[in-house]
Amino acid sequence: MHKLYWLRLLRIGVSVFFLILTSLIFLDPAQWIPHWFTSAVVWPQFAPSVLKFTVSVGLAAAGFILFTLLAFLFGRVYCSSVCPVGTLQDIISWLRKRFFKQKPLKYARPQNVLRYVLLALVVISFIFGTSLLVNLLDPYSNFGRIMTNLVRPVFLAGGNGLATILEKNDIFWMPKTTFKAYHLTSLGFATGFLLLIGWMSFVRGRLFCNTICPVGSLLGLFSRFSVFKISLDKVACNSCGHCSKVCKAQCIDVKSKEVDFSRCIACYNCLDACPSYGVLLSLKRDPHLLVSGVINPDQNKNRRTILKAVMLITAFATTRSFAARVTGGEKPTEIPEDKNNYASPPGSYGHDHFNKNCTACHLCISVCPTHVLQPSFLQYGLHGLMQPYMDYHSGFCNFDCTLCSDICPTGAILPILPEKKKLEQIGIAKFIEKNCVVYTDNTDCGACSEHCPTKAVDMVPYKDGLTIPLVDEKICIGCGACEYACPTKPYRAIFVEGNLLHIQAEVPVHDEIVIEETEEDFPF
Repeated sequence: MHKLYWLRLLRIGVSVFFLILTSLIFLDPAQWIPHWFTSAVVWPQFAPSVLKFTVSVGLAAAGFILFTLLAFLFGRVYCSSVCPVGTLQDIISWLRKRFFKQKPLKYARPQNVLRYVLLALVVISFIFGTSLLVNLLDPYSNFGRIMTNLVRPVFLAGGNGLATILEKNDIFWMPKTTFKAYHLTSLGFATGFLLLIGWMSFVRGRLFCNTICPVGSLLGLFSRFSVFKISLDKVACNSCGHCSKVCKAQCIDVKSKEVDFSRCIACYNCLDACPSYGVLLSLKRDPHLLVSGVINPDQNKNRRTILKAVMLITAFATTRSFAARVTGGEKPTEIPEDKNNYASPPGSYGHDHFNKNCTACHLCISVCPTHVLQPSFLQYGLHGLMQPYMDYHSGFCNFDCTLCSDICPTGAILPILPEKKKLEQIGIAKFIEKNCVVYTDNTDCGACSEHCPTKAVDMVPYKDGLTIPLVDEKICIGCGACEYACPTKPYRAIFVEGNLLHIQAEVPVHDEIVIEETEEDFPF
């Protein structure tokens, strides 16, 4: 048995731990997980951390620094233990080995041109102000879309079924949860990505990590200069190939007795597999400075010291409100909503900041209690594909809610205090009189005014004793409660035109309610 066998067990334990936690924050059906815990779980994720660091330099955005340092020490520790897509690929590879009679993996030549060209394109595109390639290739963001679009609906359906069973037995502690995030673009991309990595990992192990993933390519560059590396002992190795068969990265060439450490994902499978004790974890400058780690007295006599790699792991350990839309509007409306810009979430400052830093991981979509955040198609243009936008046909933005800004891992939505959020104008309501039921049906409505939290939508006299909406754009914040509540179909009578740059609305001034005093006693 190899002395360092515990490294492999530790790696498996840590990867399962992070996979469970990362899955949980996307599946939380009743908002039971506090936002600080969610932020702690996503803190180590590499690409979101890099983006957040470019927005707000500080410890909260320094997760990528830790794993960059670990890459210079031990190699791609992030890829082996923290990346959820990496662990998902390992599970598929294990299933391949466990249930399918497939030939063992063997050494494959690196596709360096492909991997580094893709990395360069991602970096260049981000420098020029678009995060589209980051959105499409970042492993964490893709995992978030898989969980949100494919796993969460099944999870919520099961939870709702269990809640129904409990209710029949007079147990009401488990709430039912609705789900409104089915958009074909995001759903289709998540399905396609899952099939892609499923096929790649089934056939070639960590092929995605070493050909397409920009995080893997970047950490692979750092790993070339790692202090401690997996290597083959030129004397002890007999080129039997056992280590190569269990290498998920296909980076061990037993013929030349060389290891392409830029592709090594630090899984440590090879340490246990070698029967001749020829696999070393050693200083890069002198592979015999440290022992191979084998529990063998004869071997240990010829070695100087034993490496015990230390892996640093940081584990950190709401309200739901809905408004029901009113029904009404018997006559179909004919005037389309002339919406040129869709609103970006409060705390995002506007489209430029949001589109540049959002990786479309869908975490904010998962935690949004009113489902107003939905995956976009071309609402922001092609460069904002699948990034969340404020879909006021699906929901509205709670006046007091700041959940999306509390948990955004990239800094695309920056933390915002409730007091400031209540005055942040992300858009302005626009009224289409000829779509309003007061105009079309000659009847009272006022749903938009009733739901407006700032009373920017006021009902003013119209005709025949009826009242009709009037929008005060100075105090409107663009929360979309009016658009969501409007009962007209297929086009709303009131809609929100998003602001490209968020501004501050004026403070609403309301008339004080005067209660006249009376000397009469209370009549009951």
